[in-house]
Amino acid sequence: MEYGKRLNELREAKQLSIYKLSQDSGVSQGHISDLENGKYQPTIETLNKLLSPMGITLAEFFNENGDVSVLTDREKEVVANFRTMPEDKAELYLLLGKALNN
Repeated sequence: MEYGKRLNELREAKQLSIYKLSQDSGVSQGHISDLENGKYQPTIETLNKLLSPMGITLAEFFNENGDVSVLTDREKEVVANFRTMPEDKAELYLLLGKALNN
């Protein structure tokens, strides 16, 4: 896996500049650039710092098939609400979502 290339693709998909990611993660712009250009390999700690502001987990980052869902804040709220619902309400929530989507 080309970690820098993957990091760059995810950052661009999230429409974040290197500057903004640097501000949000505490990792310098130069280091982010070096990582994306393949000059260095990120440590797990640095990777966590960079992925967290993008809403991406390490598991998603290392997912070889490339399927990464970058959730918006609204989508994160829907998921968080769903996870705390009792089973019967969760089923109704899904049915309502399907009905509204048609």
